[in-house]
Amino acid sequence: MGNTHTVERPTVVIAGANGYIGRNLIKELMKNADIIALSRSTPKRQPENQQIIWRSCDLFSVIETEESLRGADYAIYLVHSMLPSARLTQGSFEDMDLILADNFAQAAEKNGVKQIVYLSGLIPDTDDLSRHLKSRLEVEKVLGSYNVPLTTLRAGLIVGPRGSSFPILVKLVKRLPIMLLPKWTNTLTHPIALQDVLHAIKQCIGNQTVFNRPIDIGGPDVMTYREMMQLTSQALGKTRYLCNIPYLTVRLSRLWVSLTTNTPKNLVYPLIESLIHPMTAQPERIVDGISLGKTPFIQAASDALQFEQQVRRDKQKAPSKIVIRISNVTKVDNVRSVQRVRIPQGKNAKWLALYYVEWLSHYVKPFIRVELDHTNNCKLFTFFGKKPLLELTFSDKKSAPNRALFYIAGGALALSKDNHRARLEFIHIPGTNECIIAIHDYIPSIPWFIYQYTQAKLHLWVMKKFKKNLNSFLG
Repeated sequence: MGNTHTVERPTVVIAGANGYIGRNLIKELMKNADIIALSRSTPKRQPENQQIIWRSCDLFSVIETEESLRGADYAIYLVHSMLPSARLTQGSFEDMDLILADNFAQAAEKNGVKQIVYLSGLIPDTDDLSRHLKSRLEVEKVLGSYNVPLTTLRAGLIVGPRGSSFPILVKLVKRLPIMLLPKWTNTLTHPIALQDVLHAIKQCIGNQTVFNRPIDIGGPDVMTYREMMQLTSQALGKTRYLCNIPYLTVRLSRLWVSLTTNTPKNLVYPLIESLIHPMTAQPERIVDGISLGKTPFIQAASDALQFEQQVRRDKQKAPSKIVIRISNVTKVDNVRSVQRVRIPQGKNAKWLALYYVEWLSHYVKPFIRVELDHTNNCKLFTFFGKKPLLELTFSDKKSAPNRALFYIAGGALALSKDNHRARLEFIHIPGTNECIIAIHDYIPSIPWFIYQYTQAKLHLWVMKKFKKNLNSFLG
């Protein structure tokens, strides 16, 4: 672990443990620490190792997150929500990431976690950051807003087998004998080998000298993306012809990368938008023994490619088996809808939640009738109807000034049977006058193809009108 230890054999919780970096980090840490590995779904085959406990955890639930962090001394945060997390996801990945970070940081504080180590991205010195990098910075601020020391490791492109950015680069080089390069491929970047990232994380755990500070990490090579492509083609043993096309815009090149590599737009677009700025480690954020990796890019690339080749060979050598797959996973037509709003100075999430249901009761007249009781429960009816369309039960016990919660308890429009997770949350973003309004795990009762073009659209329209109403407070 790091230079300063407070626990002889600590328990380290890893959020995002089932991902590419998480699985490698487990192998790196398990010699000196007990591991709590968090993922949305745990592996089918649990490792026979007493040092690793896998816990299934939905980080969108602050209650589940609190339970999952129980017993942890230190926490590693490797989470990013660029891909959809429900059948219908309304909202931006930035707002999703804020919810996850806020839940995690609150849970860490309540469980007495001694430090959070967050793997982020290099942040260039400019006010014109891409959506992806702005989000990384927002997450960093939220994670550091509670009484848990935060160490942020900011890395550029991580070179290793699998992952996200490097495999995209490899696919481009493999599939394009002639590569037409836009202007951003001449931007400087600071790649780092996976092994050097794991070493940096390990050195930070329990190291009090790096509490509450961002640290830039990078390998020994600073190069352009064009040079990276050339070295990758060399590692692949292929000849590639590179031609500069300065008029190819970022908008066009992100589409080109997505189509060529067959990678989802949700993942490619934010990454490509970040490449217009130099992504290099800054001297003021360099820490000896942590920041500067030793593995050259060409070696890291060759090692990653050889590993992938070995995995393919092992699969081919494995004896063929007849496998009967029995799926016990039920397809769930669940909804996650997240919007960000500004609130008046001095107000909080609980004020926003109670104001919302009061505003709603006036706004939807005469088509919808809203009934509110003295405990802030809310029911929506058609004007002459007796059976509620939706029932929102306010949870005073689980609400606080910075977070308010309604459970979607039933109604004709909600599939309420055995669904105790459907909820409407209001979350105040620490240090701002902004709130997140989020619906989680809602399952509509009407047919899905009807829902997505009616009720789902109507919800967005109501949120838009509510946001406009709130803006009138702000002037």
